[in-house]
Amino acid sequence: MEKNILLCGVGGQGTVLASRIIAHSGMDAGYNAKTAETIGMAQRGGSVVSHVRISDKKIQSPIIPKKRADMIIAFEPGEAVRCLDYLKEGGTVIVNSRPQKPVTASLSKSNYDGSDCLEYLFENVKNLTVIDGDEIEKKCGSPKVLNIALLAGAAASGELGISVDGLKEAIKKQLPEKFHAINLKIVDTVVNSK
Repeated sequence: MEKNILLCGVGGQGTVLASRIIAHSGMDAGYNAKTAETIGMAQRGGSVVSHVRISDKKIQSPIIPKKRADMIIAFEPGEAVRCLDYLKEGGTVIVNSRPQKPVTASLSKSNYDGSDCLEYLFENVKNLTVIDGDEIEKKCGSPKVLNIALLAGAAASGELGISVDGLKEAIKKQLPEKFHAINLKIVDTVVNSK
């Protein structure tokens, strides 16, 4: 078994925590796991890319080569398009429909709304799942649930290499107990909406 998962978003969306949960899920299942992040200007709303590699063999490098990602989990449509060259033929993309205006678009007063990027993804990615982050946040009553919602969508797709139950166990191990109930509710909400 080998899974290469690329997570992308902007600073503050929970990308790094999500990659840690995936890696620990893989390790708990008895696999080797490596991660790497390219954070750059993330603290200022810049791009964040996390590489997660899980395998039953030794992993030489934590960085996923281009055209080798089994899955891209994108916290924002523009970041999904920007990282699409990592996706292998027939790979899966899980993307949040809500755009997060990057710093460059804000500074240039661009009217970026993510719609062109979503349209591009629909035209170019066969295995695409769009998660409505706004709707999930309303159902769960919390604005800080996007990362778990996207992980739930990824687990429910069957392509993550981690089951929904495995994801729930990782949440319990990786997050403080006071956050278990809301995050498990998010997983159930996303899985049951499929």
